Amino acid sequence: MLTLESTPGFSIVDMHTHSRQFVISAVFVTFATSAALAQHSAMPPGVTHDEHSAQMQKDAELKKRGAAAMGFDQNKTTHHFRLYETGGAIEVVANDPADKPTVGQVREHLKEIASEFARGDFGKPLATHAELPPGVQAMQQRTNALTFRFEDTGAGGRVRITASDGKAKNAVHEFLRYQIREHATGDPLTISK
Repeated sequence: MLTLESTPGFSIVDMHTHSRQFVISAVFVTFATSAALAQHSAMPPGVTHDEHSAQMQKDAELKKRGAAAMGFDQNKTTHHFRLYETGGAIEVVANDPADKPTVGQVREHLKEIASEFARGDFGKPLATHAELPPGVQAMQQRTNALTFRFEDTGAGGRVRITASDGKAKNAVHEFLRYQIREHATGDPLTISK
């Protein structure tokens, strides 16, 4: 019978070296697996693995398209969409208020959005979502009944949307509710004052 000790050219020192390499490899695999699992969002109850994987893929694609359309890293910012009796608001802030480049990119984007939406140009939401969001066509038809105003905030900005008639307001609310669901912001779908 051939044993490690009797194998030509193999010594106990080699065995210890291989054991150490095995332990180091095992520790590395454990940490890598833990890191991968930590980045993997928890699977919601009642959702299959395939459905969860598909949603994660959809979210990743949304962030990639959003970064291209908006000009900033989606993981460095937080979006909020507010529904008000007079219309609503689109808010974006940098997760790190000291991240001046991201704060600047957010503000530049929101200024562009206010200007583009006022002209009836909703190309960036189309590019971000790969579809025309609900409410956009009615907002384009009612541009005379809508105002879009950029406001600076501490770590980003907002676009205030004010509607002067019921059809325009309903369109704004439809658009913002879609954004809340698509970006999974957790913002209320109900109207606040």
